[in-house]
Amino acid sequence: MSKTHTRYVCQQCGRVSAGYMGRCPQCGSFNSMVEEVVAEEPLARAPGRGLGGRSAPRRIGEVSGEAEERIPVPIGEFARVLGGGIVPGSIVLVGGDPGIGKSTLLLQLAMTLAGRLRVLYVSGEESERQVKMRAARLDPKHAALTNLYLVTETDLDAIFEHVRALKPDLLIVDSIQTVYLPDLDSAAGSVSQVRECANRLRELAKSAGPAVFVIGHVTKEGTIAGPRVLEHIVDTVLYLEGDRFQAYRLLRSVKNRFGATAEVGVFEMVEHGLVEVTNPSEAFLAERMVNVPGSAIAVTMEGTRPLLVEVQGLTSPAQFGNARRTPNGVDYNRLQMIAAVLTRRLGLKLAEADIFVNVVGGLKIEEPAADLAIAAAIASSMRDLPIRADTVLIGEVGLAGELRLPGQMPVRLREAAKLGFKTAIVPKRLRKGEAWPGEIQVAEARSLYQALDLAFGVQRELPKGRKVA
Repeated sequence: MSKTHTRYVCQQCGRVSAGYMGRCPQCGSFNSMVEEVVAEEPLARAPGRGLGGRSAPRRIGEVSGEAEERIPVPIGEFARVLGGGIVPGSIVLVGGDPGIGKSTLLLQLAMTLAGRLRVLYVSGEESERQVKMRAARLDPKHAALTNLYLVTETDLDAIFEHVRALKPDLLIVDSIQTVYLPDLDSAAGSVSQVRECANRLRELAKSAGPAVFVIGHVTKEGTIAGPRVLEHIVDTVLYLEGDRFQAYRLLRSVKNRFGATAEVGVFEMVEHGLVEVTNPSEAFLAERMVNVPGSAIAVTMEGTRPLLVEVQGLTSPAQFGNARRTPNGVDYNRLQMIAAVLTRRLGLKLAEADIFVNVVGGLKIEEPAADLAIAAAIASSMRDLPIRADTVLIGEVGLAGELRLPGQMPVRLREAAKLGFKTAIVPKRLRKGEAWPGEIQVAEARSLYQALDLAFGVQRELPKGRKVA
């Protein structure tokens, strides 16, 4: 019998400690150290483990440079995020909040591919009957596909036995936190179990050839549960984002060895599952009210796709002297900076006002190209002046009140023109570049003050001591 000893492992960063600590010294998280029992003797090597036996160095010129043939995915938005399809032998991690639709999306994927591929769906959280009931709800006609196999199992060795017997083209594991290896004494979902199970699944994909999709739970901070090394093990990391109380879901690629990162697929949650939204910009603007103060249209890039979203701003007098800044869909520090620029450079008295900013549709904007639209929405609400309904605003705002030009402007402008917008307010170009598209009128502004004048369509007096750049 092998000797064992106890250690403590941080659930956030994977740091190992001999004794318990209330605060992890590496990542700074509190109460994240979990006790684990580890065997001192090395574990026996699992049968079939490894990437194909002994390896030998080869010249890079001798390695085949042909692109891997992908498995076509009928769900277009899913295929976009994956980079064009599923690469055989790859392992994909899908994360998201509880109840956001991860299991539903992957079951839909399994059902659409089971007509021509052999698919094994492993559920560690639900019974086979529960999975069948969901499949019947999603698509009653295809719920009895013969090439879609279901199994309820949490022992990874038993799952490998099923894989060797069925030889599936696609393996889906729901979820990585429920499966375990009997060789390890720690509980399922612990750092060592999650890391070792992910390693075994990666080796299975690289050696045997099936594409593996793994569902992962997220923590309260929104990251994949377990150490970040889990994200380094897999080839692709996808996050399913969105508000559970809204219809839209965003499938975002944060890592992809076979395609572009930061790509986004848009879905709508309906009674029969997730339905892809082929024109998300039109969907995000469908319920927009025109000529209303506090509304501005931004053009943001999500991967290679331009998206038009409505940014709403609302200001109201602070009740108790402490002005609040409440963002929904934008970064809090970015909102603080924009409010400070509006106060200092334009003379708006925002220090005495609560500011609320909302991105319609549940989208989270991270790039600074939406700064101008955020500033315009706040100023529009403060001045009670509507922004011209046929205008989009694109640009980064600097601390001096200047505007900076973001990348991929022609793509953004063409998307705005396609949806019927007539004018785009953008930062002034100081260097020659690609000509602006002729389908939309482009108004250039050097400063935030000039841009707001163009957006409101009126000329306002400058505050004392201020000059237009």
